[in-house]
Amino acid sequence: MKFAIVGTRGIPARYGGFETFAEELSTRLVARGHEVTVYCRAKHDAPSYHGVQLVYLPTIAHKYTDTIAHTFFSTLHVLTCRYNAVLYCNAANAIFTWMPRALGMPVALNVDGLERNRKKWNKVAKAWYLISEKLATWMPNWIVTDAKAIEDYYRERYNRASTMIPYGAELGPVATDAVLGKLGLTHRGYFLFVSRMEPENNGLLVREAFERVQGNVKLALIGDAPYAAEYIAKVRDTQDPRIVIPGAIYGAGYHELGSHCFAYIQATEVGGTHPALIEAMGRGALTLYLDTIENREVAGGAGFAFTHETLADVMQRVLAMPETERDEWRTKAMQRVRERYSWDAVTDAYEKLLTGLATKK
Repeated sequence: MKFAIVGTRGIPARYGGFETFAEELSTRLVARGHEVTVYCRAKHDAPSYHGVQLVYLPTIAHKYTDTIAHTFFSTLHVLTCRYNAVLYCNAANAIFTWMPRALGMPVALNVDGLERNRKKWNKVAKAWYLISEKLATWMPNWIVTDAKAIEDYYRERYNRASTMIPYGAELGPVATDAVLGKLGLTHRGYFLFVSRMEPENNGLLVREAFERVQGNVKLALIGDAPYAAEYIAKVRDTQDPRIVIPGAIYGAGYHELGSHCFAYIQATEVGGTHPALIEAMGRGALTLYLDTIENREVAGGAGFAFTHETLADVMQRVLAMPETERDEWRTKAMQRVRERYSWDAVTDAYEKLLTGLATKK
């Protein structure tokens, strides 16, 4: 069948969770014999990527217009095609989902988390996300949620059923470690934080907590954000020589960092399932996570919860553990991902959903 994925920045993944999701899902669907098109903002050096067709369209590059402007232009292009089903990402794009549907193309919408709770949005943007939540309940054919907490939210607030499909991750560490030498890091010698550098992801909290931790272990803060220069400057404002802040790292380097870290810190407090958390656990990282419903759901008892006030204490605690005990927790994390978050299982679920919508139209 012919599918399209709309609403991300595109592939290859060079930004966040939705982009990683789009890459992993689209390439696997192509391997299963489907034709898949991903709509992109940043231009790749080829019109396709591992068999996935790439369509590049313009946007209005501003924090408040980037996503919806590109999705609008993408939707106009979708209307000229005949896809069997279209997958939109991000609840903010709900307003466009009726358009392909009106032309007989069934639409599923992955609503992500509760974006209106992010600190970066002003009142108008938060209102837009609230309106979009309501539009998501009837404009697309079907809703996809990525965490049980979000599934429960849509059912309880809007009386709307959804299909819960989590993100996936690869299993096992990678053997290479080239990026470590470039950053001055060593195997099991650093805490790792990976996220967009935005306030609700708490990079500053992690940095300040680590500065109170005793020992020679380092902290690698990995990530960037296009519209958060002021916050990123605050995160970078440290005199601690143990802290490394290189910006965003993708591809092999990202996989190496997750594979060789002493422990991974998930500090996000807004959103559904966070791919970086699942990916770190899949690599076998000792996992520390901010105690939210969504993070707790993913960790499933295979990591250490912390609050804003207790992060430094939890970091010091895992440093003091015997290595054999830490390895037991690393094995638990990997087993959790093996049981619940394989990319093949995620692809199975989306393939079933999209083909089901296509055959019911």
